[in-house]
Amino acid sequence: MSSVLVVGYDPQAIPGVDAEAVYAVLDAQLDRFAELDVEAAMTVVVHDESAEPTLVESLTERPWDVVVVGGGIRKTEQLLPLFEQIVNLTRRHAPQAAIAFNSNGGDTVEAARRWL
Repeated sequence: MSSVLVVGYDPQAIPGVDAEAVYAVLDAQLDRFAELDVEAAMTVVVHDESAEPTLVESLTERPWDVVVVGGGIRKTEQLLPLFEQIVNLTRRHAPQAAIAFNSNGGDTVEAARRWL
């Protein structure tokens, strides 16, 4: 069975964002993965000292086939250092995994399927 780790920015840490709505979209994507017989998990991070241990724990939980990095991290200029950290930690701790990028939470499955 294929496996996918989705890495996103914690919507609860973004002022003015409806975190429940964001989580609903992401949960729907996890449900779609299950329908496709793909084991998927999600980890959310914030741009602080907790990011690295959180990512390492998730990346080493199992051998992932694909790690999808969320568009919110990739597209936000202030988060460029976090984006670089995610890519480098993925290469180090999950070297077997393809790295994919979604443009928003709603196209996460499609991003992963490009590499599955």
